[in-house]
Amino acid sequence: MDTVIRGARVVDGSGGPSYVADVALDDGRIAAVRAEGDGPRLSARHTLDADGLALAPGFIDMHAHSDLALLRDPDHSAKAAQGVTLEVVGQDGLSYAPVDDRTLADVRQAIAGWNGAAPGAPSDVDFDWRTVGGYLDRLDRQGIAVNAAYLVPQGTVRMLAVGWEDRPATADELTRMRQLVTEGLEQGAVGMSSGLTYTPGMYAPTAELTALCRVVAHHGGYYCPHHRSYGAGALGAYEEMVGLCREAGCALHLAHATMNFGVNKGRAPELLTLLDDALAAGADITLDTYPYTPGCTTLVAMLPSWASEGGPDAVLARLADDDTCARVRHTMEVEGADGCHGVPIEWDTIEISGVTDDALRGYVGRTVAASARERGEEPFTTARRLLTEDRLGTTILQHVGHEENVRAIMRHPVHTGGSDGILQGAKPHPRAYGTFPHYLGRYVRELGVLSLEECVAHLTSRPAARLRLPDRGLVREGYRADLVLFDPGTVAAGSTFEEPRQLPVGVPHVLIDGRPVIRDGRRTDVLAGRSIRRTPFNGR
Repeated sequence: MDTVIRGARVVDGSGGPSYVADVALDDGRIAAVRAEGDGPRLSARHTLDADGLALAPGFIDMHAHSDLALLRDPDHSAKAAQGVTLEVVGQDGLSYAPVDDRTLADVRQAIAGWNGAAPGAPSDVDFDWRTVGGYLDRLDRQGIAVNAAYLVPQGTVRMLAVGWEDRPATADELTRMRQLVTEGLEQGAVGMSSGLTYTPGMYAPTAELTALCRVVAHHGGYYCPHHRSYGAGALGAYEEMVGLCREAGCALHLAHATMNFGVNKGRAPELLTLLDDALAAGADITLDTYPYTPGCTTLVAMLPSWASEGGPDAVLARLADDDTCARVRHTMEVEGADGCHGVPIEWDTIEISGVTDDALRGYVGRTVAASARERGEEPFTTARRLLTEDRLGTTILQHVGHEENVRAIMRHPVHTGGSDGILQGAKPHPRAYGTFPHYLGRYVRELGVLSLEECVAHLTSRPAARLRLPDRGLVREGYRADLVLFDPGTVAAGSTFEEPRQLPVGVPHVLIDGRPVIRDGRRTDVLAGRSIRRTPFNGR
């Protein structure tokens, strides 16, 4: 055999008790697992002495924004060093396939704050694909640090078929969208995502989403919505997603499922009761969260949806008009824009985390309110200037979460881990570099919110089951040798809000297909990742 990992504390991903064992790897798979005392020690050409380290399946990031980072950064230590061996990209209804030349330029502008590569700016990515299959082929052809699965982005699909208009799709447009989703799934996507507080995906009514989810269900995929509100209308937004997926017969995975803003303080039990009732009635539901209270998105996402109709150029035109901006400001500060989840915006909770124009770097790390006070102007004026001069590329942290909600939701049996990690910006959210070690260090070792075995199951076998991966997510003979070795006594996120790009501690070894991606805490030059494509469902 190729390698034997000796004397590891095996936390196998099932949630059952850990145990000490030797684990042998051969040809990219787990060849043997021999518990201590069950026979002679295993041997192989190479030996890795675990010396009491915990051995777990590689972590699966169920909500990642590494769509371009996988291509432009072969090192990708932001995820590899955490023990992540698989990311799910194509999130929040906006990504780079399927597209045509027109929509590619639009989507690049719309999510430059997530991924960079705005049109007209220097880019180290050659956008040589237009289809989902072409994007996945590109990952395989180039070689990537970790494995990646893809969700068909409903907002991008709507952009192709309908455009940026705020109206229901026509019958022909809905047929076109169903065709695009079908093609993406047939080319290997694992499901469909939505960003229902982002344009143009948010313009889709429930019936339109239900029709698309029927396509997803037919192909054995799942629907992953960023739903219509995490604020004033949060419970109603969750109810909409549960109801439409039950109507469509589609599996549902709720993206970064939390309850934010002051109106939802302490209300996580209401969400969990809703989910428990649906599960008891036979619904297929999972969710993911990150173990932090602030959120992260783009500043332009805070605008009301009517101000974003027509796409990025139309937004910039509205921002240039004083009368329109007065209406935008009233909607945001008094009524509560749908882009800000129906809650009047509090500018002292909006921290600038990144800009695309280096001339604006002085705003990074400060709230909009603080920058406005320094300039002697109203916060909306500061935000308007940033949006205009940065051409909508500004990213933000939004300090609106509640710790008690975070802890309650992560305990739920259908919970999985997702970083929602945006890697752009001078001061990104630390979840991009620290989510998985933070679960293990803060919420397992320090707080005891989850046991070690429970937490590893949340990060491995449960997401693997949602992705219908028959040979990942457990330390079992015959499974893929995607593995992480960590020290339960020291593992922790190195990233902080002050220093967000620090790598974690206590994660010395990460293997993908049995090949060392992280060795002794350092990134190797191995590119063992590949696209993970939807497997046939019931013979289809």
